[in-house]
Amino acid sequence: MAEEVQLDSNLQIPGGSLSIPSSPATARNDCSIAPLTPSPSPRVEVRPRMACPFSVVVAIDFGTTSSGYAFSFMQDSEAIHMMKRWEGGDPGVANQKSPTCLLLTPDLRFHSFGFAARDFYHDLDPEEAQHWLYFDKFKMKIHSTSDLTMETELEAVNGRKVRAIEVFAHALRFFREHALKEVKDQSSSVLEGEEIRWVITVPAVWRQPAKQFMREAAYLAGLVPPDCPEQLLIALEPEAASIYCRKLRLHQVIDLSLQPITNGLDLDGTRPFDSSFRQAREQLRRSRHSRTFLVESGTGELWSELQTGDRYVVADCGGGTVDLTVHQIEQPQGTLKELYKASGGPYGAVGVDLAFEAMLCQIFGEDFIQSFKAKRPAAWVDLMIAFEARKRTASPGRANALNISLPFSFIDFYKRHRGQSVEAALRRSNMNIVKWSSQGMLRLTQEAMNELFQPTISNIVRHIEELMGKPEVRCVRFLFLVGGFAESPMLQKAVQKALGRTCRIIIPHDVGLTILKGAVLFGLDPTVVRVRRCPVTYGVGVLNRFVEGRHPRDKLLIKDGREWCTDIFDRFVSIDQSVALGEVVRRSYTPARVGQRKIIINIYCSATDDVTYISDPGVRKCGTITLDLPEPLVPPGAVGGAEGGAVVAGPERREIRATMQFGDTEIKVTAIDVMSNRSVRASIDFLSN
Repeated sequence: MAEEVQLDSNLQIPGGSLSIPSSPATARNDCSIAPLTPSPSPRVEVRPRMACPFSVVVAIDFGTTSSGYAFSFMQDSEAIHMMKRWEGGDPGVANQKSPTCLLLTPDLRFHSFGFAARDFYHDLDPEEAQHWLYFDKFKMKIHSTSDLTMETELEAVNGRKVRAIEVFAHALRFFREHALKEVKDQSSSVLEGEEIRWVITVPAVWRQPAKQFMREAAYLAGLVPPDCPEQLLIALEPEAASIYCRKLRLHQVIDLSLQPITNGLDLDGTRPFDSSFRQAREQLRRSRHSRTFLVESGTGELWSELQTGDRYVVADCGGGTVDLTVHQIEQPQGTLKELYKASGGPYGAVGVDLAFEAMLCQIFGEDFIQSFKAKRPAAWVDLMIAFEARKRTASPGRANALNISLPFSFIDFYKRHRGQSVEAALRRSNMNIVKWSSQGMLRLTQEAMNELFQPTISNIVRHIEELMGKPEVRCVRFLFLVGGFAESPMLQKAVQKALGRTCRIIIPHDVGLTILKGAVLFGLDPTVVRVRRCPVTYGVGVLNRFVEGRHPRDKLLIKDGREWCTDIFDRFVSIDQSVALGEVVRRSYTPARVGQRKIIINIYCSATDDVTYISDPGVRKCGTITLDLPEPLVPPGAVGGAEGGAVVAGPERREIRATMQFGDTEIKVTAIDVMSNRSVRASIDFLSN
């Protein structure tokens, strides 16, 4: 049974003159511990670089709209192998990755993923399709759920719900099977499971519960066993992109700063703004048969212009989120230092899809659209696929309208539902920016496309401008646009117009694969990002001596004649604090009673550093640290006890020393029993609140 913990009065505080007596058993549950070793700031613990026990790194870029994997062998780490080409796909859309959609049978068994799931679902009879569970763009749910747990559910297109962890595990298991087959086909030796290091990408703006959720899904999918956590790395998406961008050569990028624009054309008015990007994409498509990319062994020539201290921003514009990170490259070793905590928000390309859905609701009525989605789910998916393909061709200088085919079932269903034609609905809506084609198509004018794109693009540009206005981020030399949405000429033009005079705007040619390649490089060398910034303030609640005049009376707790102040926030790290890889925070705790088997410590966080008590506004419980205590070793001269082999301990109380690392992509905790020098099983949990 877990019990409260208290300060050990018999142990001295190293290097301190502070004398803290033992804390009483408190009647409160929210403040159960007092620190033995205050350790006001993280300390650097130099860890020797271990010889890598892995033979191959496999990275999975789990995106909102598309996903994929890539791998590299340790003995040939300059070659990154992309996954095999996927079957299916849409005309005119480069299928470097697979759409993130998953299909379960009516009895909840895995059926297919990606194009196969989409196409099979599309071909189902409308009545039958209502019983199948189709999930699309489901990664968004993890970011938007504030109380994420292992029991959080996802809703399929047909309205049925399944535990989110199972859906994510199905997807990861699919990638695991495909990746292992490809790795084994290319490997000259027989690979064991423990020789593979897995990397999964997540947005940098995700909180700790979401990162832990992906790790738990990976365990459930069988990527790695839970007792080998070091075999799986969580990579932050813009950070991975930044790692890859270090390797870029000049011929592998488009520099938007070299292309001044007026009304979507070059200054001489002859070439459409996005033609160079189309040219690069065409070049990439022609070379698609080659799936092996070679990367520089050092840093690419693009960085020769950078001097020590120069900084750059990576804007990862994906399907679900925009994710911004600010880095400084440290010469000559080429390591990276984060200068400002990750920022961003839910402003991905999906926002344009939602705007299109809102436009359809405006024209045809929200009740009809909801009814159509419920009764004809496969046809709805078909309509959104048609919009996705046209959305990618939208560009600022386009004069003619974009045609979007309405499925026959949409036209038929509307006539039955409303008793009139789709064309009549369009006329009645007075929406002049959308026309009707006699060929059964919606014609979206340039004005309509601008209206769909504008809110999302404005949010992205505003976020980048706000970031660049901060004192820590001034004098940025480069802005790298990466992620699938960075392919959009609409977004490119808006960013160039707003920021083109401030810094150089660079887009890698294979912009949709930048994160995936960077995730492989991160797996090959996880120490490449040497310093990170803490996204929030973390700490625990403790008891301290009550000081009249300094502590409020409502925090006073009297026990055994002593006065204590409860709820004091013991800070581990502060928001936006610079924490180096290998820096640790140490605290010592002692069990409240002899024979106690578990210590549970609540972790609190805040988006500000102005915190005194765990009851302050904006402070919330975000997780727990659990220390599993082994049987204490019999000290010399101790006498054996009762029948069950109980031990009578000596007069000294046990000290459990916990060490926490905040400089990695995930928070890690280890602990030892000081008296016996034995490891104590320590775990940190952000999903059980």
